[in-house]
Amino acid sequence: MSHRRISKSKAILAGAGAVGVAAAAILLPNANASQSGTDDGAGDGARQNAKTVSAASAPELVARLSSQLGEEYAGAYYDAQKKQVVVNVADGDDGESTARVRDAGAVARSVQNSMGELRSATGTLSRDATIPGTAWAVDPRTNQILVTADTTVTGERWDTLESTVRSLGDGVARIQKSAGEFKPFLEGGDAIFGGGARCSLGFNVTTQDGTPGFLTAGHCGVAAEQWSEDQNGAPVGTVQAATFPGDGDFALLTYDDPATQAPSEVDVGNGQTVPISQAGEAAVGLEVIRMGSTTGLADGTVTGLGATVNYAEGSVSGLIQTNVCAEPGDSGGPLFTADGTAIGLTSGGSGDCTSGGETFFQPVTTTLAAVGAEIGAGGADAGGGEEGVEAGSGH
Repeated sequence: MSHRRISKSKAILAGAGAVGVAAAAILLPNANASQSGTDDGAGDGARQNAKTVSAASAPELVARLSSQLGEEYAGAYYDAQKKQVVVNVADGDDGESTARVRDAGAVARSVQNSMGELRSATGTLSRDATIPGTAWAVDPRTNQILVTADTTVTGERWDTLESTVRSLGDGVARIQKSAGEFKPFLEGGDAIFGGGARCSLGFNVTTQDGTPGFLTAGHCGVAAEQWSEDQNGAPVGTVQAATFPGDGDFALLTYDDPATQAPSEVDVGNGQTVPISQAGEAAVGLEVIRMGSTTGLADGTVTGLGATVNYAEGSVSGLIQTNVCAEPGDSGGPLFTADGTAIGLTSGGSGDCTSGGETFFQPVTTTLAAVGAEIGAGGADAGGGEEGVEAGSGH
């Protein structure tokens, strides 16, 4: 195995980090606009006693109420405009769950479809409509499953998809068409290189045995075993685990030089780097920022959780769906929030940063649990060796 120290002048690829709200506004002059609040059916009476919460604390509140409500929980999302958490409740006539949501400081919203019904419907889609070029995720804003078909879904495949959605019943799912084609954002070029492919590094981590490593997309990890920071350059990292397709799209690599320092930060361009402090869960409505080696910084909003996307290479489940733009070469790059929380790794999607489109991200929390690693733990302060690469940036 090759061992090499990475010079400071080459420190341009690494973990993603916190961008303060003011800084984000400066760094993202051409980024996608985030979605504004929608007319969700929660009236002023339901909202007047609700607390304002930060985007960072919204997932924790959602998780707590989801556990407390059980089968009556029907999804939730963060209203960034009003800074409130809206929780869907399918609680019949007793109103206990509605009261519990309100007591917790969230907005309770009565809906038709329970989460169990929506999950059952996604199971039907997986069984009967796993067609390359399709994707689906629960959309809590509409209390439906949003099914997306790209431009390759035509003829009999479209008829199959349409009939499967109809079979789910009225108001359970809806179809939208994408202007592009779903594919992993992998391409030859600059950034990190392996086997002729190009990706973006996601987050620097510390592995279970204390060695420094980094996360990227699984479809990058299965494309090549060793990756370098220069095209045709000496390897700096070796794949230890990779999942794609299947239950995720993530890979763990360790630095070939065990003395490498792996700073928990992201290079956001213009000589600026920012720290990443923790990993966190996504919530629908959460405003997020993505860094990629091809397109740089872009921002947008989480639009769905637990998404399944059917790439030509196979189906991947458990993803975060967003409206943040991305392009080939951005694969594996970091998705994070303005307060410094690592959220996801770029998987794929459709469109580009001119026309927009749908994009999918591997959750960081799921990845860390699967590979037994920690975000930046001990990496930034470790002695000996030179600095590791910083993620998200191109040459």
